[in-house]
Amino acid sequence: MDNGLQDWLIALLINTLLGIAAYLAPVRLLTPSGLLNAWGLGILVWGGLGLRGYLVILAYFGLGSLVTRLGFARKEAKGIAEARGGARGPANVWGSALVAAVCTLGYLLVPDPAWLLAYTASLATKLSDTTASEVGKAYGRSTFLITTLRPVPAGTEGAVSLEGTLAGIGGSLVLAGLGWWVGLIPAVGIFWCMIAAFVATTCESLIGATLQEQGYLTNETTNMLNTAIGAVVAVVLGSLA
Repeated sequence: MDNGLQDWLIALLINTLLGIAAYLAPVRLLTPSGLLNAWGLGILVWGGLGLRGYLVILAYFGLGSLVTRLGFARKEAKGIAEARGGARGPANVWGSALVAAVCTLGYLLVPDPAWLLAYTASLATKLSDTTASEVGKAYGRSTFLITTLRPVPAGTEGAVSLEGTLAGIGGSLVLAGLGWWVGLIPAVGIFWCMIAAFVATTCESLIGATLQEQGYLTNETTNMLNTAIGAVVAVVLGSLA
């Protein structure tokens, strides 16, 4: 059997088994339609990048789901918890990982390491954003609007906190470190991903406080822009090094 075809068949098998397990699990991390979309995404990533790329996006999903549950009762009481108990739907899946999917397709067409850096940076950026947001909403002592620096309630679009910012930096380092450990990026790429994630999440807060707050962009579109900025910044930093 051709090795390329074998990789895609393995991708189909692994993702189908994991999808069934997720569907039967007592805790729903994805809605049924979200699960179907994640199944397709997982097949693409495994088929295009193999186990190493799959581990990175699986870690993103697992860690992102975990931080969403942090202080969930407290966030729920404030009315700022994720809908559906934190279960992700199709829009969440593609808002977070469309850029990663594009990078996977790019690598399939032109196997340049820049695509792998962009892929890792996009997911490191999204985990940074998720971690900063969820930690800030649950544990941020003081929350400020990024455009004016005036105090605002936790959960406000464009709001930032010291606790959330530090947690976001930690999240990007964890995912970028995994990308290095599995061989997707060089060691210095961890630093590039961290800077890219910080720049991108700062831009995301600015976009959230302006264009999204005014109704020009949805949350999912903002997430796509966020991950795209992170991917581009990391590749630019890598090209200049």
